[in-house]
Amino acid sequence: MGLKLSERHAWVVQSEIRNMSIECDLVKGINLSQGVCDLEVPAVVRQGAKAAMDAGINTYTRYDGLTELRQAIAHKQKLFTGMEVNFESEIIVSAGATGALYCACLALLDPGDEVILFEPYYGYHVSTLVATQAVPVYVRMEPPDWTFSDQDLERVVSAKTRGIIINSPANPSGKVFTHEELERLAAFAAKYDLFVFTDEIYEHFVYDGKRHIPPAILPGMKERTITISGLSKTFSITGWRVGYCLCDAKWAQAIGYFNDLVYVCAPAPLQMGVAKGLMDLEVEYYARLAGEYVIKRDKICEALSRASLEPYVPQGAYYVLANISLIPGESSKGKAMVLLRRSGIACVPGEAFYHDEAGENLARFCFAKEDAVLDEACRRIEKLGKS
Repeated sequence: MGLKLSERHAWVVQSEIRNMSIECDLVKGINLSQGVCDLEVPAVVRQGAKAAMDAGINTYTRYDGLTELRQAIAHKQKLFTGMEVNFESEIIVSAGATGALYCACLALLDPGDEVILFEPYYGYHVSTLVATQAVPVYVRMEPPDWTFSDQDLERVVSAKTRGIIINSPANPSGKVFTHEELERLAAFAAKYDLFVFTDEIYEHFVYDGKRHIPPAILPGMKERTITISGLSKTFSITGWRVGYCLCDAKWAQAIGYFNDLVYVCAPAPLQMGVAKGLMDLEVEYYARLAGEYVIKRDKICEALSRASLEPYVPQGAYYVLANISLIPGESSKGKAMVLLRRSGIACVPGEAFYHDEAGENLARFCFAKEDAVLDEACRRIEKLGKS
């Protein structure tokens, strides 16, 4: 037979988000595709990591993370959501939120188990399910508010359904699930005895009076909810790879063992930097963060509107989906490439967020940029409408 790649390699393909970053580099453009969040890291976080290195905290940690970080996560969760989390038995620190979700899927899903995803979805959620041999099934959300119905859920549930993924605030749509929607999802999960995997990495990026509600705090939901989050976005440390999983102790140990197998641990001194930030930064930091980002959101949405690329104004996170049907091209990737060539602005084609052709006239733009960079990007976008 000769040497060959595994069959598994075909399950995971290069993210279109990263592909567009590569295309952007080739033309030295402005990258509004990948959510790299290149803003300044809080000084207390940087200094905390450096102090940890200097103090010799550079070796393996426990498989579930340093005690100081797990205590800080429990403190933060209680402060912002009222959720009680046992730092000794209900927290697993992992290699980013992506790593935490991967380990949770390895621990809780069997090959062939079905998991419901809302689309537009985040591609890594799909890839993670496929890589663990679970089967994604899709519920379409409808713009402009990205709504769904109970009938939509009932149509896709089956005897093989094992879980559901909720991403709130959502990438790419910016949807923030309401209390009423979460209650409906909680009832659905209880009815069919499902795990609820929640990606809450953008929990502090919420706008216009909306409120982030962790599904785990709803009555009867803590046992079945696997809360995934991290500080990559909040502290602008996407390259540090420090995320975590919160769940009932009966699931945490198995998730932790897979975390040990795949990652061993998240970087020790960087864990300490994150812990320092969580304990020392005031609540005002998080409110100021949301205030700064809503200005960035409004700025890019105005530019897109002026270019006749209708934006679906996000309620949270730091991306905006826009209608790019006026850009020539036979697919959303083709349109995105035309936009890149004309303006030097890289976005993510909408096909990256749907399992079918529904995203062909959409593109995602990231606005987690320094003001000067975002201002130049907006100037170029507006110029499209005049050409």
